[in-house]
Amino acid sequence: MTSKQRAYLKGIAMTQEAILQIGKSSVTPEVTAAVSEALEARELVKLSVLKNCTDDGRSMADVLAERTHSQVVQVIGRKIVLYKPAKDEKKRKIVLPK
Repeated sequence: MTSKQRAYLKGIAMTQEAILQIGKSSVTPEVTAAVSEALEARELVKLSVLKNCTDDGRSMADVLAERTHSQVVQVIGRKIVLYKPAKDEKKRKIVLPK
């Protein structure tokens, strides 16, 4: 992913609300499955890490990206943004700039 594409995705993510929250139990199989489903439906997902979670946001983002085969767009404080393009090009909602 180029820096221009990453900046484009960050711009889209700025207007989105976090749709999932990661709590005290950190990255569980259930959280991973929920993130995977959300990525299939939306392509770009914003997550919020709750204050009672003691794990580092960057490491959780890397683990989630690896498990869901997605890419980390950004991690700012307690917010994580992940991107995974739709498998079928006709169903893609987000078209990245070249």
